[in-house]
Amino acid sequence: MEVIILAGGLGTRLRSVVNDVPKPMALVNNKPFLEYILKWLSIYNINKIIISAGYKADCIKSYFGSSFKKIPIDYVVEDEPLGTGGGILKALELTSDENIMVVNGDTYFPIDIDIFLSEHMRLNGKITIALKEMTDFDRYGSVSVDNNFNIYKFHEKLFIQHGLINGGIYFINKKFIQDSSLPMKFSFEKEVLEKEVVNKKIKGIQFNNQFVDIGIPDDYHKANQLLLKA
Repeated sequence: MEVIILAGGLGTRLRSVVNDVPKPMALVNNKPFLEYILKWLSIYNINKIIISAGYKADCIKSYFGSSFKKIPIDYVVEDEPLGTGGGILKALELTSDENIMVVNGDTYFPIDIDIFLSEHMRLNGKITIALKEMTDFDRYGSVSVDNNFNIYKFHEKLFIQHGLINGGIYFINKKFIQDSSLPMKFSFEKEVLEKEVVNKKIKGIQFNNQFVDIGIPDDYHKANQLLLKA
């Protein structure tokens, strides 16, 4: 199994509290946030991790080097921001598996990866998203899923009492992405996920694991408490 971690964002919304390192390297309980993600991944049978980096990429490379708990780490570095889609597309060049897992570098959602992969294969979609149930939220857009696990609608951000959100973890069919004639710079969410729901190629599986996001200062401060035992 091969995993791409998206760590190329500028983290502008977090600059008021973290301004000297890339967002995934923000310290949480004196450890880079990315270390919690790598520790979770290391539990599973993963033979390669590719970190797609951009802003201050050397900070990530110098800290983690070429491996984590014996799992090899490769890096792709964006000379200019390529968006989530461009970061995935560039990182796919270093992969060899048919199905690749993609993880956002600013969220911690330690789902059971073995179950996630088996469901992705069973459903035979081109992309499967790990979904998280939430209540009383307005920070995230919500996701609608039918009884056959097809995601049929991505909703804009607005206050919702109860719903599912995109948990920022995907299994993607490599050939499907590479054959889609996508530009070098694009949003994976807008140009792929939202466009392909009409074709029933995007599946969704719900997980109930803890979800930690450090995208804004309030959530970053909460992460220190939430990840005390992680």
